[in-house]
Amino acid sequence: MKKAHLCILLTLFLSTACFSSKDFVAEYDYDYRGNFKKYKTFAFMEDTGTDSVKHIPIIDKTIISRLNSQGFRHQIDKPDILIYYKLFVNQIRYRGYVQPEFDNWLASRGLEILKEEEEKDKRGEEDDIDNPEDREKGEDYDNIKYYENDGMLIIYVIDYKKNKTIWQGYTSATFDVNSPSINLDLTRATYKVMNQFRLVTNNYSF
Repeated sequence: MKKAHLCILLTLFLSTACFSSKDFVAEYDYDYRGNFKKYKTFAFMEDTGTDSVKHIPIIDKTIISRLNSQGFRHQIDKPDILIYYKLFVNQIRYRGYVQPEFDNWLASRGLEILKEEEEKDKRGEEDDIDNPEDREKGEDYDNIKYYENDGMLIIYVIDYKKNKTIWQGYTSATFDVNSPSINLDLTRATYKVMNQFRLVTNNYSF
């Protein structure tokens, strides 16, 4: 009986490992008019009554940990940015854009990003109208469409004062909420998405 019991446990362990071996690939889009140099604090968007906001503890925890490591402070009252996310477990069509790499675009503006090695260790009132003539060379939005993904996690970064999305990251995958590895899958998916948002603040200690 002991051998059978051990065999069952081993089978369950191997099955869970297989379920958790998803290779999440994350993409992102961003707003060239985002005031990225001044963002230092964040909070999660709350339910306004018009759009249901569902918080998933493991996703919240992963985002908080990630942003804290980049120097952002969790501040409920009047934060610089709001975090909002949606988890889709059914087919979804989603449109993204082809843009310059976010890290390179930030660096070209003198902004710091979180380096890979560091990860392992740990304009105020401007017009909101996006005028193509105001963009610099290469700052274009070329449409690209993703059709009928079986599921997707989307994380939005919203400018609190302007109430405008300035960055959004997403990864497509099949999320089985009844799977024993769902928390691990959500953690890895969230990390993959947030790993594309490597902006660090003045609070960050190099």
